[in-house]
Amino acid sequence: MRVRGRARAGVAAALSVTVLLAGCDDGPPTTSRLSDWERCEAPAGAAAPGSGWRCATLDVPLDYTQPDGETIGIALIRRTATEKSERIGSMLFNFGGPGGSGVGILPRAAASYEELNTRYDLVGFDPRGVAASAGVRCRDDEEQETSYREVDMTPDTAAEEAAFIADATDFGAGCARLSPAVLPHVGTSNAARDMDAIRAALGDRKLSYFGISYGTELGGTYAHLFPENVGRVVLDAVVDPTANAVGHARNQATGFQRALENYFRDRGQDPAEGTRRTAHLLERIDENPLPTSSGRELNESLAVTGIVTPLYSRSGWPALTAALEEAGSEGRGDRLLALADSYNGRDGDGHYDTRNHSQRAISCADAKARPTAAEARALLPEFRTISPVFGPFLAWDTAGWCAGWPVEGEHDTPEASAPGSAPVLVIGTTGDPATPYEGARRMAKELGEGVGVMLTNKGEGHGSYGESTCVTSVVDAYFLRGEVPADGRTCS
Repeated sequence: MRVRGRARAGVAAALSVTVLLAGCDDGPPTTSRLSDWERCEAPAGAAAPGSGWRCATLDVPLDYTQPDGETIGIALIRRTATEKSERIGSMLFNFGGPGGSGVGILPRAAASYEELNTRYDLVGFDPRGVAASAGVRCRDDEEQETSYREVDMTPDTAAEEAAFIADATDFGAGCARLSPAVLPHVGTSNAARDMDAIRAALGDRKLSYFGISYGTELGGTYAHLFPENVGRVVLDAVVDPTANAVGHARNQATGFQRALENYFRDRGQDPAEGTRRTAHLLERIDENPLPTSSGRELNESLAVTGIVTPLYSRSGWPALTAALEEAGSEGRGDRLLALADSYNGRDGDGHYDTRNHSQRAISCADAKARPTAAEARALLPEFRTISPVFGPFLAWDTAGWCAGWPVEGEHDTPEASAPGSAPVLVIGTTGDPATPYEGARRMAKELGEGVGVMLTNKGEGHGSYGESTCVTSVVDAYFLRGEVPADGRTCS
């Protein structure tokens, strides 16, 4: 339940642009090469982007401590600014995850950014370890299906607990077996260094960047590493930079419970009673999984995921209503299973994408913490108090997520201080379930005085641009005209 958010981009084999940029912080210079921009190939199972899109690959060091060593290709996609005479430069996007493919997402999301596209080239990328950028793979479809079907993510017995930890350890071992070269190098700091390589290759003196969800952690890391290269940067739906693994789980338990209660209030129901009813439903499903028309069963773990999915946006609330009514009144799990499959990246043919693989690999490359099963068990009373529905799942997740991980994590919490940086616009939504509002305030503070500019959006959902007219107008004015809003402004 971590925060989130394919086909190889069509690129030329011949390298046409060579860019010299700073390597690992103040380390030796690094040479990166950008291929020609060509028509994009169609992602698997989807149509190719429209004719206005072009794709390329930027070669960067696999290991920034060895700038002249092995390289990795970073997949890029671009649509140029529509008003050439008014062009400001390029705008790089990251839509979250970690694990989201910018090459795949940006063309589908571009309609929301048409105003920005008038003066900016819109640029998406697959971060290292994701999709076309040496995407991490850890399991095949059958192994994924078996895990979701057989492993209880909220173990109640010693046997279930042992199976849970063994499955988590096996996942990491699969990553090491199938993606050995890239796995030690997929952390957020290296992705931020790749972003600076992209900036330089695109010919931009400063980075203009729009980061959403995990993309805010990536943006904060970039600002810390390259404060002198920060241009106009917006962070929306902000990951708390002061939280460690347990802190993130606690934040999400709080955020999803808050969203669930807001959902029940919107339906005219008592939030406490709605929570008790939902928790009781999950207990029944844990004892007796629900049947579905596909022949697959809905177990408790999949049911929790199915409830989480529509809480990301108010527009998903009707789907949650239908799914809970079907499960509670009819004793069937079709709708909740479909929602869980969507979240888990499973299509109708039983094929799983690798978003979750990349997400886990990047998260575990970042975080040093490796909570034990005993430590997770000790969290249960607190987490159940925070959220009887989501708390147990998230408490156990602290131990299972990186159990036995084959790569050591980089830090306890990411560094986001950026003295000397240009102002960074930080947006927090009061009802955000996945990255609760409090994290945005902490990010603005961590960036530093005169750098973090806080904008509060009073609303629901994970992300505010395009959802709030007020937020959208403030962001457009900032990106297009350089108008920095007053720190502490509120949109309602």
